[in-house]
Amino acid sequence: MLRRAKITIVGAGAVGATTAHWCAVFELGDIILLDTPSLEGMPKKKALDLMQASPVFGFDAHISGTSDYEATRDSDVVVITAGIARRPGMSRDDLLSTNARIVASVAQRVRETSPDSIVIVVSNPLDAMVYRVWQVTGFPTHRVFGQAGVLDTARFRTFLALELGVSVEDVHALLMGGHGETMVPMPDHSSVGGIPVTKLLPPERLKEIVDRTRHGGSEIVNYLKTGSAFYAPAAAVAQMVEAIVKDKKRVVPCAAYCEKEYGVGGYYVGVPVIVGANGIERIIELDLTETERADFEKSVAAVKHLVKIMKELPES
Repeated sequence: MLRRAKITIVGAGAVGATTAHWCAVFELGDIILLDTPSLEGMPKKKALDLMQASPVFGFDAHISGTSDYEATRDSDVVVITAGIARRPGMSRDDLLSTNARIVASVAQRVRETSPDSIVIVVSNPLDAMVYRVWQVTGFPTHRVFGQAGVLDTARFRTFLALELGVSVEDVHALLMGGHGETMVPMPDHSSVGGIPVTKLLPPERLKEIVDRTRHGGSEIVNYLKTGSAFYAPAAAVAQMVEAIVKDKKRVVPCAAYCEKEYGVGGYYVGVPVIVGANGIERIIELDLTETERADFEKSVAAVKHLVKIMKELPES
C-alpha cells in the first residue's frame, strides 16, 4: 500500500499556513503545522480549520497542528518558514540576527527528529538562512535548499504577462543570484510562447519590469504595512514540495549550494536546478554574458557578506 508523504511546515504564520493550504488541496501528503509552545493553539486551530475544508474541495490529506517536534518525526519534507516577517523600511538583511537564531534552533530539532528529510528553507534573508540550516543539520547539500527563485520567477512572469496581455502559462523566465534586490533576472533566457522577451519589449520597458521584480517583495510589504507576501511564496513552496514527493524532475531556480558551479566557492545562491525525489539532483550551468556574469558576481558577493556577518553573530 502506498504511503502518503509526511510534510512538516515549521512556522504556522501566513506563509506556513498558506503552504499547508496549497499542499493539502493538491494532495501532496499528510501535513503537520508546527509552531512554538506559546502559540500551540494557533497551529491546531489552523490545521483543524483547513481539515474541515477537505469535504468541500474533496482532498484527502490529514492535517494536524502541534508544538511538539516528536509529532513531526521521520518527516519526508520539512519546510522552514519560521522567523519574523519584514515590515516597511526593513530590508531582508535587517532580519539576519533574529532569524539566524530562530532558524538554527529549528534546524537542530529537525536534525534530531527527521534526519533523512529534505529541507526547504523560506525564512529571510533566504540565502544566509539556508546556509545556517545546512551548517546546523549537517545534511548533504542536495537535501537542504531554499525557495526564492521559484517565487522571484513567478513575479517576473506575472509582470511580463500583464505587460504583454498574454497567459502566464506561455511565459517562461529565469532569475539567478541572491534573493532580494541583487537578484539577477535573465531576459535572454526568458520567453513568451518560445519568443524571447527581448524581441517583444523595448529595452527600457524590460528594464522597468526587471526592477519591479527585484523589488517585488518590498512592494507588497509597503502595501501590507505589518507583514509580507504569503500567497505567492506559499504557492512556490508547494511547487517545490510537489517536485519532491512526485519525483517530477522540475527545472526551477532554487537557492542551491554551489562550490565549483559558477565559481561560487561554497555558498547558497539562486541557480537553475533539477528537483526530484532526492532533492536537488543537478545544478544546471549556463554560459553567462559578460553583463550577466558581472551582475551574478555582485549578487554572490552580497550573499557572502551576509554569511560573513552571520558567522560573527553570538551563538545566543
